[in-house]
Amino acid sequence: MKRSQINAIIREADEFMRAHGFHLPPFAYWTPEEWTHKGEEASEIVDCMLGWDVTDMGSGNFEKVGLILFTVRNGRVENLKTCTGKTYAEKLMMAEVDQLTPYHFHWSKTEDIIVRGGGKLAIQLYNSTEDGGLADTDVTVSMDGVRYTFPAGHIVVLSPGESITLPTGLYHQFWGVESRVLIGEVSVVNDDNSDNRFLESLGRFPTIEEDEPPLYLMVGDYPRYYQRRK
Repeated sequence: MKRSQINAIIREADEFMRAHGFHLPPFAYWTPEEWTHKGEEASEIVDCMLGWDVTDMGSGNFEKVGLILFTVRNGRVENLKTCTGKTYAEKLMMAEVDQLTPYHFHWSKTEDIIVRGGGKLAIQLYNSTEDGGLADTDVTVSMDGVRYTFPAGHIVVLSPGESITLPTGLYHQFWGVESRVLIGEVSVVNDDNSDNRFLESLGRFPTIEEDEPPLYLMVGDYPRYYQRRK
């Protein structure tokens, strides 16, 4: 992806979130120059991968396959082992109509996916097999506290205010319906480095062509700009 494209996507996403009453924390708007002056006080943002995340999943076609995310809060994997500190995570996401986030599941993360505003969200569901394939068994999920059982491959369509709980090992792919959709995610600690299992081999983070300076940093940019200073 070109940096100019990513910058434009971030501007549009920020406007969309604000229009639906969601306002991001101050670090969302720190410039690259400001980041070079941050010290140890900002280490949680870097270590827990908080902030902007725009990805085309290695597809080279963000409009068809991709997602924009902002991780608002997150803990560390070791917090789950000790049951101390932040054992939870929260994200905001934006998906366009028919823009696909492909089939994947998580080994450790249970998550609630919530439609916060805009259009509707379609989510297609499959149990996973022992060898990582799509199972043909019925899928049982909780939606806003009510348990449902669906046949394999069923597509759930959520309207604003509705949510679904996705347990570990459950394959899901999703896309926007009718209009751009604002999505919330509440989960246990999120680990994008080791807890995503895609059905097909995909790149979780994009390759970036630096055709202009970053507007704001993405989580993958932190190592280039942030040097720990006590």
